[in-house]
Amino acid sequence: MIGVLVPAHDEEALIGDCLRSLQAAARCPGLAGEPVEVLVALDSCTDGTAAVCAAHGVRTVALQARCVGRARATAADMLLAMGARWIATTDADSRVPVDWLSAQLACGADAFCGTVRVADWLDFAPRVRAAFLAGERYEDGHPHVHGANLGVSAAAYRAVGGFPPLAAHEDQALVAALARDGFVLARRPHPAVVTSARRDARARHGFGDYLLALEAAA
Repeated sequence: MIGVLVPAHDEEALIGDCLRSLQAAARCPGLAGEPVEVLVALDSCTDGTAAVCAAHGVRTVALQARCVGRARATAADMLLAMGARWIATTDADSRVPVDWLSAQLACGADAFCGTVRVADWLDFAPRVRAAFLAGERYEDGHPHVHGANLGVSAAAYRAVGGFPPLAAHEDQALVAALARDGFVLARRPHPAVVTSARRDARARHGFGDYLLALEAAA
C-alpha cells in the first residue's frame, strides 16, 4: 500500500482540488492497481475542512498542535501502522499530476524530492515571479526540498526517525537526515506539483513566506 499524507489547517476553500488530484493519481495505470490511502491531518481546524474530506471519502486524523511537523508525523505514523511501504506528502493548497505516485516509485530511490510550480501569481508583480524562477532549478539533481512534492520509503523514514516536530522546514530536516545516513535521494524536476501563491500562508516561514520575502527584496 502507498500512503499519502496532507497536513491541513483551515483549508476548506482549497483542499477539494488537492484531494481530487490525489484520487486521480491513485488511479494511475502505472501503479498496477496497488492500493493508495490518502490521509489528511486536520491540525486545529475550525472550518469545514473535515466535511470536504468526508465528502471525498478521504480518511482524516485530528490533532491540536498547530505545527506542520507534528501534523505530517502524526499522519505518517498512522499510514505506517496501516502497512504503507511508501509515504508521499503534499500540501492542501497544491495539486499533483496523474503520474505523481507512479513516478516516485519508478525512480528506484529511497526518497523522492520534486519541484513545484506556482499556479496563479495573483497580485504579485512580474518581478516576483522572475525572482522565483531565477532561484529554481528544474533539472535532475536540483537542490530543492518541498513538502508539497516529497516521497520516502517506509524503511528509510523509520530509520531516520521521521518528520521532526518543527513548525517549519520539517521537510528539509527529514531529507537532511536521509542524506546524512546515506540513503539514495532522487532529485527530479518531474513530475512537478502545482501550488498556490496565496498570501495567507498556513505555516510561518514556509513557501508562502518565502514568496513574500522575494516580493520584499524585489
